[in-house]
Amino acid sequence: MMNEEALGWVIGTRDPDFADWEAFTLWLEADPAHARAYDAMMHADSEMDSFIPAQPVAMPVAANDAGERSARRPARWVAAGGIAAILVAAVSFAVSNRSDIYSVTTRPGETRTVALDDGTRVEMNGSTTMRFDRHDSRFAALDTGEAAFTVRHDAANPFRVTVGDAVFEDAGTVFNIVHSGEATRIGVSEGKVIYNPKAEAIALPAGRGLAEDASGLHVMDVAPASVASWRHGQLIYVNAPVAQVAGDAARSLGIPVDVTPVASATRFTGTIRLDRDPGRFFGEAAPLMGLSAVRQGNRWLLKDMKEGDGPQS
Repeated sequence: MMNEEALGWVIGTRDPDFADWEAFTLWLEADPAHARAYDAMMHADSEMDSFIPAQPVAMPVAANDAGERSARRPARWVAAGGIAAILVAAVSFAVSNRSDIYSVTTRPGETRTVALDDGTRVEMNGSTTMRFDRHDSRFAALDTGEAAFTVRHDAANPFRVTVGDAVFEDAGTVFNIVHSGEATRIGVSEGKVIYNPKAEAIALPAGRGLAEDASGLHVMDVAPASVASWRHGQLIYVNAPVAQVAGDAARSLGIPVDVTPVASATRFTGTIRLDRDPGRFFGEAAPLMGLSAVRQGNRWLLKDMKEGDGPQS
């Protein structure tokens, strides 16, 4: 039964339309054996096509698959009565040296640390999805959210993080990356990161950051202490837009945070204590930014003190 469930999750997470990451995470955490079963099914995935009946339905590769997104592969739906036999055969004939990409997702407000075999540590903030390679500990991909990287430097085999179309290459480093929609932000607190080493090759030493969004590519100074400060229960900013503060708070607290157009013009420099209780957090953070905070159902709204309490877009 557990192996059948694991195969179901493998099929589901391969689907481009799969969205139930929270339920998948809960299933993994319910029993350590679940993760082992899922890993085994993922490991055997390349061999399953030879065991599954013909006439499959074609479907695109999911975004968290190792293959090209334009590639097509057959859907692995099989009759329930034949699942057990297929599982046994697939696992028995799995190729052990294949490059095996797997995803790790955190729920809103949840943090998780991934320790890679090369000594690198990746700390994931809430609402984050990343991909790793079981056979290449020098690879990571940040699909969405925020992660802090403490990398063991190896000049002969640099650690690389893929973020959308961009690549960040380590040069002996501690750094933090935020990726949301089409916007990416990185700050470096130790060592150096190279942005797109085969193209722009922009060097970002400690105390430097880079932002890429619809307005273009921008390099700026950052306070090293502010980089990944969420790991230490603080949010530290130097002349940051309030929209950035709202996004950081939303990831860490696990709740949606909106900002009115008037308040979005505000910039903030200072330190906010990251209290996990939203009421206490906004009770302290909003006045520090010269704003007020209003709870609207399961959301919070940051607004100028002179604005009304009605819903804002």
